Amino acid sequence: MSKILTTQLSGLLQRITQNEEEAIEETARLLAQAGIGEGNVYLACFGEMQVVELNACQAVERFTKVVPWTKDTVITEADRVCIFTRSAHDEDALALAQQLNNQFIPFAAVASEVANSENPLADLAYTYISTRIRGGLLPNDLGKRIVVPHAIAALFVYEAVKIAYDEMLGLDDEEL
Repeated sequence: MSKILTTQLSGLLQRITQNEEEAIEETARLLAQAGIGEGNVYLACFGEMQVVELNACQAVERFTKVVPWTKDTVITEADRVCIFTRSAHDEDALALAQQLNNQFIPFAAVASEVANSENPLADLAYTYISTRIRGGLLPNDLGKRIVVPHAIAALFVYEAVKIAYDEMLGLDDEEL
């Protein structure tokens, strides 16, 4: 079963890379506006996506100028936000997206659904990345699909954005 899981996860990550490469680059560019300037990069992570925030703030390679978002956070024009949520229809994520949109603060969003006319989060976001998760990866003995790797996909997207962000800020040159 672990070989099948490995194959399915590999396929998922390849689909994200193939279909979202440009959006990942645009998201890194958007966040770098705050990283280079006076602003902060806020990660607003909902549900199991909080693992992204934990990684950004606690990992060996932290995300430069990142600040966890809370409901009490005051966001300015110099700041940039990246919303991570399982679904583009998450009420809390959409409320934050609408607030940022109303304040004309550009933000990125990451969710499972593809960007289309029925995706309210993609419609509000300046940049949008889909994790392309439609359901479970593996069938169990009862025919139900299991293993829905939202957190794994989000961490993959986060790392891809971070690599591009660090390159834009010239952070990868500092370690040489």
